[in-house]
Amino acid sequence: MNTDDFRAELIAQLGAAEQRGLPYIDINSGELHRKLGGYPGHDHRMPMCCEAMYQERGAGDEIMSAPPKGHGASVTIRYKLPR
Repeated sequence: MNTDDFRAELIAQLGAAEQRGLPYIDINSGELHRKLGGYPGHDHRMPMCCEAMYQERGAGDEIMSAPPKGHGASVTIRYKLPR
C-alpha cells in the first residue's frame, strides 16, 4: 500500500459523496486506512494515508481534527463539494 492507493480511495469517496449531492464530506484517516486494510497493525501506513489526505486538500477544505504531529488516526478533513 502506498500514498497513491490511499489517494485513489479518497477520490472515490469524494466522487460518491458528490454524486449524492452532498455539500461536503468529512473523511477520517483511521476509517480510510481501515477500508483499505492494514490498520490497526504493526505494519500500518498511517503517515502515507494522512499525506494523501493533506495533498488532496483544496481551497475551502478544513482540517477538523489532527494530532500535534499531524499524522495519526484522528486526522479528519472536511472536503467541500463539488470538487
